[in-house]
Order: sequence, then C-alpha cells, then structure tokens
Amino acid sequence: MRLGVICDGISRDLAHTLDVMDEFAIDMAELQFVWDAEVGDHSAQDIRRIDSLLRDRGKRVACLSRHVFAGLTTANSPGDAEHTRHMEALRRVIGMAQVVGSPLVRIMTNRKEQILWGRHGAEQWNVAKGAWDKTLALIAPAVDLARAEGTRLVVETGNGTMVNSAWTGRRLIDDLGAKDVLGVLWDPANNCWCHEDPMAGYAVLRDGYLGHVHIKDVQVDTPRATLEVRPMGQGQLGPAFADMARALREDGYDGVVSFESVYHPGDGDFEAGFRMQYDSFRDAFGPGQASG
Repeated sequence: MRLGVICDGISRDLAHTLDVMDEFAIDMAELQFVWDAEVGDHSAQDIRRIDSLLRDRGKRVACLSRHVFAGLTTANSPGDAEHTRHMEALRRVIGMAQVVGSPLVRIMTNRKEQILWGRHGAEQWNVAKGAWDKTLALIAPAVDLARAEGTRLVVETGNGTMVNSAWTGRRLIDDLGAKDVLGVLWDPANNCWCHEDPMAGYAVLRDGYLGHVHIKDVQVDTPRATLEVRPMGQGQLGPAFADMARALREDGYDGVVSFESVYHPGDGDFEAGFRMQYDSFRDAFGPGQASG
C-alpha cells in the first residue's frame, strides 16, 4: 500500500506542489487540475512538461482524475452531444495516461436518481424506472474504449452520482461484465452521504473490485443537505480509519491511497489544510504502522 496525494488539493501550480510533496516524502501524484486546466484539456506540449516535471522529481502518477460523465443525467444517451463530449475527453485523458505512465483513469457516473430498486409496491410507486439501465448504457462505451486502449478505469463513489456507494460500484461492474477493465475508486467519505458503513462498503469490494482509494474526513447532515469537511480524525470517519487501514493491509492491497486535501481552516487556504492533516493520514495509512 502506497500513499499519494491529489495534487490540486495543495496547489494547481504543479512545481509548487512537488516541492510540498518532497517536504512530506510523498512519491505518488494523482492529477486532476494542473495549472489552468483539467486533465484531458492540456496541450501535447503541456503534457510533456507535466511528465518532465514529475520524472525529474522522481514522482509517479497514481491516477488521472477527470470528471468524466459527471453532470450527465438519465435524459442523456450514448452518442448525443454531451455524451460524445465526455467520451472525447476520456480519449484525451487515456492518451495523457499513456504519456505520463498513469495506471488508472477515473470516471464518474451520471447524476443520482435516489431510488433505483424496490419491492412490495415501491417498484411501482417509488423507483426511478429505467434509470439504472440508462446508466449502464452511458458507461458501456467507456468500458469498450478502455479495453481497446489497454487502459484500466476506476469509477468513483461520488456524493451525487449514480454510483454513490461501494455496493452500487460493484453492481455497475458486474452488470457491465467489466471487472477486467473497471474497478471501484472507493471514497468512503463520499459514501457517508448515503449512510454506507465504511467497513460494510469495503467488504463488497474484496475479490478484485477495489481499484483505488481516496481518503478525507467529513460530517454529513443529509436531512439538512449539508456537508462539512473536517480535519482528518475529527469527522464521522475518524473512528473507522484504523479499521480501514488494517483491512487494506491484511488483504494485501498494493495500490495507492490518495489523500484528498479538500479541507481549509476557514480562509480558503487548502495548502494549510493539507499541512494540518497529512501527518494524521500518514499515521493511519502509512507503511510500517501496526496492523493489530
């Protein structure tokens, strides 16, 4: 298990972020926004510059994380203008991954419909009929592209997306028959919104479904539609971090756990938020920590 960081959680200035990564002895970089662009929107020259900066500093890329398919709805269909735009962006990100040596490319899913399955009357009165099948149709072309390009995708468990839990992530993979090219990017803090217990969520990702991990801490208030990012260990996931790390170690997870630095202390300074928290993250998930 290796530790990394989502770089723009420190700064979109990649050179500065690499300085901070050196300071904290972090080798794995997850790229989302670099300079003024999201991955997939950089020129060939910019991609070569990014690759050179990383290699010169001895950093490896853990994942390229664009918000592919985020914002689509069940009103969209494969081949329409918006879906085509996202597929074209995915092609560009895959091309960038091949240059910078990223083993993973993140995708998202379309906007959440709340009730997808039901029984004893709910299937008639409450279920968003056909929503899940429409989601499968939107994601299937990405799976086909990944197979053709020899690329592995990971689908993130998002707050407001159709895959918003480990359980729905696994079901997406199974329903698409895509375990060979698609894994779950497990973000247990995002899953708090749907009240998925983190260890129950992790349990369904065993047996080859887990592709990548994001870690942050939050406090959710779903009835009040409010989300608060908290310093690591001070949110509702605090008591579970040790169990998460222990399970990953015991199962021999050999991927990257990326720290998602999206907390600021009230002034918008996300680098300060990173500096406040990273030692706690490393203490929980770093190598050499106790597994018992």
